[in-house]
Amino acid sequence: MASGFDHFYSSWLDQLPQLVHQLSAAAPKPPNDASSHHIDAAAAGAADSRDHDHLTHLVNKFMSHYAEYYRVKALATEQDVLSVVAAPWTTALERSLHWIAGWRPTMVFHLVYTESSILFESHIVDILQGVRTGDLGDLSPTQFRRVSELQCDTVREENAITEEMSQWQDGALELVVAAAAPDMEAKIGQLAAVVKKADDLRLKTVRSVVDLLTPQQAAEFLVAAAELQFGIRAWGLCQEGSR
Repeated sequence: MASGFDHFYSSWLDQLPQLVHQLSAAAPKPPNDASSHHIDAAAAGAADSRDHDHLTHLVNKFMSHYAEYYRVKALATEQDVLSVVAAPWTTALERSLHWIAGWRPTMVFHLVYTESSILFESHIVDILQGVRTGDLGDLSPTQFRRVSELQCDTVREENAITEEMSQWQDGALELVVAAAAPDMEAKIGQLAAVVKKADDLRLKTVRSVVDLLTPQQAAEFLVAAAELQFGIRAWGLCQEGSR
């Protein structure tokens, strides 16, 4: 199954740049100045609803791509969890950043805050003039509150799963002793359950963040997340090539 998932992951990753391109192309561009923003807004009034629906469709398409990854990964985890944890389809750098066979869920919030700060600073003149950019730099107080609440909930769930993983690892000696015992399969099954919980939390966290953002903000967030993934992978491949 490991080789099967390796093939799936390669195909899945190859499709990601096209989805990123579609989101980037469809996302509204920031105004050049306040006057042009108002002119554009008036001229585009009739098309706003159509653009909103198109962007929503692309965001949902992107999320379906992520959901498919976790659906197939769950099947691979059931059949060969040790290979999933080892993740030979990733680079050594990517694996060094893993938390239970994948990225840490709370990383999502660091990405949201970072992107929001960068965009806020780049559009601060427009914002001070009362122009709403509508991007991640223009999060409302309600959105900030909901992101903070979601972060706290995610930290609690993440800590609980980390504790489960620690308990499983604490039984490493018992695992070795049981290598030829009947309960070996049950112990491996426990590891699979922990990995699935971690993956469920990863997908749930992304979905929850996307749900509380506007389509434009969600598109910017998903593009930033994918570009971070591309960057880490490219750096990892470069490091492996230099060795």
